[in-house]
Formats: sequence, structure tokens, C-alpha cells
Amino acid sequence: MYQVYSLPNIVLRRAFVVLAGVVSFPFVLVTGNRSKFYSFLHRMWVKTSTKPVWLKQSEKSGRELF
Repeated sequence: MYQVYSLPNIVLRRAFVVLAGVVSFPFVLVTGNRSKFYSFLHRMWVKTSTKPVWLKQSEKSGRELF
């Protein structure tokens, strides 16, 4: 049902996240949306399939409880 991304796709996505975080760091310090922007970058970093990140994390946390 959900498509798993290939390793090169994941590596390119994470390289983009690192580059975007480094380039935007001075601008994020000035603005007040630091947590929102870095939360977005974290979601991009974690995403390895077309399954929504929140669903993947909720399934993962649900398994750890039982």
C-alpha cells in the first residue's frame, strides 16, 4: 500500500535537509518560527516511505507500549 523510498532517495533527502538547515540558520535565528521550521526539517529527515510520518511514529510507539 505504501511505497518505500530507495536508499539514494533517502540520502538525497537528508542531504537537502542538512543543506537547508545550514543555509537557513542565520535567518531562523532572526525570525520567531525556529521550532516550526526545524520540526518540518525533522519530518523530512525521518520520512523513508509514502506513509505519513505521524502514522509511522504512532504505530511504532504503540508497539513499544505492549
